[in-house]
Amino acid sequence: MTEINPTVTEADLHAYADGQLPDADHARIEAWLHDNAEDVAKVEAWQAQNAGIRSMFAGYEKTKPADADLVGQSPRLSSSSKRLAAVAATIAVFAAGTLAGHYGPILFEQPALQLTASETFPKQAQNAFLVYAGEVRHPVEVFANEEAHLATWLGKRLAISNLKVPDLQSLNYHLVGGRLLPVDGKPGAMFMYENQTGERLTVLVGRNASNRTTSFRFASSDNVETFYWIDGELGYAVTGEISRDALQKVAEECYRQFPS
Repeated sequence: MTEINPTVTEADLHAYADGQLPDADHARIEAWLHDNAEDVAKVEAWQAQNAGIRSMFAGYEKTKPADADLVGQSPRLSSSSKRLAAVAATIAVFAAGTLAGHYGPILFEQPALQLTASETFPKQAQNAFLVYAGEVRHPVEVFANEEAHLATWLGKRLAISNLKVPDLQSLNYHLVGGRLLPVDGKPGAMFMYENQTGERLTVLVGRNASNRTTSFRFASSDNVETFYWIDGELGYAVTGEISRDALQKVAEECYRQFPS
């Protein structure tokens, strides 16, 4: 990543666009943007991308009593209306991608960035995948035949009373099992899945009380792709050596099933 100046980096601008910038840094970034119209355009484009991705996942959104307290939240839609909005957004995105000469959601085509402190989660997800996905005898601590125990155990460690182990069989991935591992120095959960060809992917769940907004992003490292999202204090990441299109479908299914 190239620094914009000694104090403002592209990662800082992404954190600002995602609403994850510490309050103490807002004045510095806003002063920079006041004098740099090109970076204002970048920030606005990233915010539009975030809004587009949120629209694509709106059909799976779950409402909570606290949602009414969120600043700037749009009025709640009925379940059917939200699903129709998601379908419409998806069609629009895919149509735009086709016109551009390639098939796929162009909203996700973002350059690789140096991660800020608040964006270490996808890197931890990638590391967990690289360490455990290649294991033959001990890829997980608890195997799929104890799925109920796995959900209860990890849910208790993460203080999630209704943690659900996603069922990905509709996408031809079966559960291998899961394990407890550290995420930002706190208990985190990793679930591993495998398809009929032996291709594996992992789903990471972590908790961070400093999370302040919902965001959806892709992160790439060599051939490893991660799609991650933040929902309140919880972070989720799906990682695998598969295409972004395939990974997005897995992420959509996980998002639909996870508690919110």
